[in-house]
Amino acid sequence: MKGQVFSGKGEGASFVNLPWAKRQMEEKLGFTLFPGTLNIKLTREGTRMREILKGEGGFAILPASGHCPARLFKAKLAGVECGVVFPQMASYPVDVVELVSSVNLREKLCLFDGRQVEVEVIF
Repeated sequence: MKGQVFSGKGEGASFVNLPWAKRQMEEKLGFTLFPGTLNIKLTREGTRMREILKGEGGFAILPASGHCPARLFKAKLAGVECGVVFPQMASYPVDVVELVSSVNLREKLCLFDGRQVEVEVIF
């Protein structure tokens, strides 16, 4: 999936730090999560890929009461292991994904807003 890095509102970091979400993602990905996400605004092609993936495969992140579920896929960004998170809520933009990793992806990969990236989803 291709897209552009952009700054979010910190909502992804809030989700990643929820104990039930963090535990499930760490179990499925096999690493300890950095307490934040990298936001990617997908190209039109990336958005089509997201739509295909969101209903198939990956791992279900089952919510605590009052929260939304999500789908999680193993992935790589420039060779760095990460996870692609698709929050499953009607108000979440269809052209956005959030990446989780064991490191701060912005710092590790010298990323900035507007930078084009390609995420390799692993099945």
